[in-house]
Order: sequence, then structure tokens, then C-alpha cells
Amino acid sequence: MRGRVSALGVITGVFFTLAAIAIVGLVVAHTGGYNVGATEGHTPFERWVASTTMENSVKARASGIAEPQFTQAMIVKGGGEYKAMCSQCHGAPGVERSEWATGLLPMPPHLTEAASEWRPREVFWILKHGIKMSAMPALGPTHDESTLWAITAFVKQLPGMTAEQYAAIPAEEEGEGGHHGGGKATPMGGASGHHDEEGPAHGH
Repeated sequence: MRGRVSALGVITGVFFTLAAIAIVGLVVAHTGGYNVGATEGHTPFERWVASTTMENSVKARASGIAEPQFTQAMIVKGGGEYKAMCSQCHGAPGVERSEWATGLLPMPPHLTEAASEWRPREVFWILKHGIKMSAMPALGPTHDESTLWAITAFVKQLPGMTAEQYAAIPAEEEGEGGHHGGGKATPMGGASGHHDEEGPAHGH
């Protein structure tokens, strides 16, 4: 009998706690009490919730994606696409983000470091679907999967790439419908096949 009373007390306590949290959330939402400005950083708890949720969501949804074998041609093609679309936010070897990108919150990760912390299939999923509540767009609606895998192949090379290797790759020019087209890129020296590392992830 005492055990039942104790369990009922715990359940009741949890219920009222969750109800109180929900009420506080509704009050904050309706009163504008939360500052959505990007000039005010997230609290440590907010950062933990956002990054943990994003990392686990991406890993769960990308787990069943089959990864192709990356070729040199894919890496070179992806390099041109990356220069045209991605380096402004994520930087590159010897290249810093554009000044305007430093005002984004959350700050896009510098992929010369963060790319090693994602599996290729996870990079592909992020490229295809984007990340809500961030500046990371979904490229799936405007780019075919072969292009997304090419960008993935290139992104996975960034941690070991030199500034000279990156500079040697010509950027693709913006084309109609969000696709890119341009001159033939030259091979990138020192690039290897795809890696398959796993570790703590950075938010986009």
C-alpha cells in the first residue's frame, strides 16, 4: 500500500512539474519574454539542448544511407560547388568566413575542423535536408544526389587539405535553378578516398 502511494506521489509530482514547464513556455512565447536577437548568445543549457538534439536527429536519420566510394572526380566537382556555395559560411583552408557570416547564431562550424566529426552519410543528410532554426539550407530540392555526394566527398577532405590545394580548385559559377556549371576543374593533389570517422558533432 505504501509503495502504491509513493508511486502515485512521484507520478503526480512529475505531472505537475511538466505542466508548470508547459505553462511557463506558453507565457514566454505569448509575452515575447525570450530575446530572439542573434546579438545575444544562447545560454549553456540552450546550446546543449540544441546541439544534442541536432546531432542525435541527424545520426538517427542518416544511419540507413548507403555511402558510395568517393572518386577523385567527385572530390574535384564537389570542391567547385563548395567554393561557390559553402565557403562563405564555413570557411576553407586559408579562407575565413565572410564577415556577414560571423553574425549568424548559431555560428556555422569551420569545416576544416568539424568535418572530421561527421560520417559521410551524415554530411550528405545535412546537405540534403538542411537544419531547422539555423542558416543551413536544404539543398535537396535544388540539387541532385550525385552533386550532394560530390560536395560530401569534398567536405570530408577539408581537415587534411592545404591552402594551396584549395586555392587550385576553380569555383563553379551560379547556374539557373540553383545548380552550378563552369569550367573543368583540375585535380586536387593529396586528396584521398572518403573517411568514416565518428565523434562529437558540431552544430551547423
